[in-house]
Order: sequence, then C-alpha cells, then structure tokens
Amino acid sequence: MGTGEGGHGKPADKADKLGRPTSRDVARLAGVSHTAVSFVFNDRAEGNLSAATQERIRQAAARLGYRPDPVARGLRRRRTAVIGLVTDEIASSPFAGRLLRGAMETAWDSGHLVLTVDSGGDPAKEDAAVAELLDRRVDGIIYAAMSLRRVRVPEGLHRTRSVLANCLAEDDSLPAVIPAERAGGRTAARLLLDEGHRRVAMVGGQDDMASVERLRGFRDAVRAKGIIVPKEWVLRTGGEISGGYEGALRMLDGVPADRRPTGVFCYNDRVAAGVLHAAARLGIAVPGDLSVVGYDDQEHMAEFLAPPLTTVALPHRAMGEAVARLLLEAIETGRTPPATTRRLAGPVISRASVGPAQVGPAPTP
Repeated sequence: MGTGEGGHGKPADKADKLGRPTSRDVARLAGVSHTAVSFVFNDRAEGNLSAATQERIRQAAARLGYRPDPVARGLRRRRTAVIGLVTDEIASSPFAGRLLRGAMETAWDSGHLVLTVDSGGDPAKEDAAVAELLDRRVDGIIYAAMSLRRVRVPEGLHRTRSVLANCLAEDDSLPAVIPAERAGGRTAARLLLDEGHRRVAMVGGQDDMASVERLRGFRDAVRAKGIIVPKEWVLRTGGEISGGYEGALRMLDGVPADRRPTGVFCYNDRVAAGVLHAAARLGIAVPGDLSVVGYDDQEHMAEFLAPPLTTVALPHRAMGEAVARLLLEAIETGRTPPATTRRLAGPVISRASVGPAQVGPAPTP
C-alpha cells in the first residue's frame, strides 16, 4: 500500500460543517488520510497511492463538490493561476472582443483566469495597472494594443513573463504576436488578379504600420504579374468611409470605363463601404463593372454592405489564442520567452463584391 492510504475517522456523506467542503471532509468520506488527499490534488499520487485509492478519493471529492483552494495551491507552487491582460482601447475597438475571447478561453483551458485592465491609452494608467497586477502576483502579463504599432512598454512589464499582442516593443525587448499585414496585402491583391483584373487600384490608409505593410503586399502581388499601377490609383485617404467615398469619386467620376480601374483593394472595410457608396452613386455595378476587396472583416458591417463585402479578416481571435499559449508555455516551463515576433495570416472571407474582369488590359506606363 502506498503512503497515506490508511483510513481515519468515520466516512460521512457530506461535509461536517456548513460552507465549502475541505480536503479533510474528502479524507473522511474516502476513508483515507488527509495526506493521501493532498497527494491526489497536488499531482503527487503516482508512486504513493494505488490507482484504486486515487479513484476513491476523486469520487469522494466529486460527491462533496470539493474543489482545491486555488490560492493555497498557488502559494505552494509559487503560482496564482491568474494572468493579467492590459490593453489600451477595449471599449472602443470592434475587434477587441475577439482577441480577448481567444486569450481568455485558451487560458481557461489551462486552468488560468485572465484579469483584464483597460487603460484608455493613458501611459500612467498602464504603469499603475502593471504595478497592481505584479502586486497581485499574476503568473504573467499580456499587453495588447488595438491598432498595430510600436509601443512604449509599460513600466514593470519586464519584471514578469510578458508577451505583446498586436504591437511591437519600441526596443524589440519582448516577444510579440501580430498580423501578417504584408502577406494580407498580397492576398487581397491576388483576389483581384486571380479574377483577371489588371487595372487595379488601392484606396485608403495613412502612414501607420498596417497601411505601409498592406501597400507593400499589394505592390508585391502586382509586380509579380508585371503590372504597373499608376500613381493616381494609389490613394492615401485615411481609414474612414468618407475617405473611401472621396477617393473612389476621384478615380471613377467622369472617367471612361476603359480608363478606370476594374478592381480596388481598400485599406479596410470602412473605406470599402465608401467605395461601394460612390460606385452606387455613379451607376457603376459591383462586381459587374468594379470589384472591391476590403480588409478586417469588421463585425456587423462587412457582410451587410451591398453587395456583401469580400475581405481579408484580421486574425484577432487567433492572436489572442497564440499570445496566451506563448505566455502559458513560459509559465509552465519557468523560462522567459525569446523576444521574437510571430506573424499570423488572416483568412479570406469570400462574399459577393468580387467578380471576373470585364474590360481593359493592364495600364501602360
């Protein structure tokens, strides 16, 4: 018989006192020592207890509704089974929920809770949030930005295991999981090129990291086909519906069909909504006369446009899952994750805004 299998006291069908059942209640019901119960719920049963005794203890715990005290277990293992997540714009971003759900569900599957703090983009609040999480002895921290950019790392983040989501540290000092924006730009352009479009344009974007990378990907794809895109067909008009509308009017209004683009890649879905609105005003059919590709797959928007928008989705949920797995692995192994960057591709969401090219060869220089 393994260590601690001896019975102590009279078994009972329920806890001896009101409130949460204890490990001693489980021991009495199973007819074993308190040490035996401790072995089972602290992963030390193998080699100390027989399989039958382990099963008897687990059945007694289930009968009583006993759950080990996570705080006590955490103190023994020097862990709390809680990870922190600090972010800048949870309330205002349409994508935040996906990232948070991915991180929270992945953490939950590994027995961890996620304690979330929204700083509102205030650096002082971020520093205070990290300090508070460290005081609570969280096992690690995820710092997430809701727009891709380089960030000032909050003070204190280097004092624990930390991973960045959708952003990069200014000094590249921490591991990060971000979207593969350049690859996404290539994918979006190929959706048009594969339908025979050679007169292609890009509308929207600014000088931010995502805009620059998506445009690079777009240029990669058209260059591979030997296509030269006129300068006036690459319009940096921002990221809102108004920018897409104004940019589309500039390219399409009053221009003969054989001199205008037949396919447009838009910086995001809001810009695409503006392009679709302009096309409707000008009597240009989508996708019959003009194919439109968006980016982001913005919830409650992209699928409800007319026509429903073909788009490249941002992998927010996958980023949340990946960043949580990276942090949990570091916690489990006790190692600091290397300061590398992982880029995740987003899937294509095919709807009805892209069709075969109808007119015009590629533009000439």
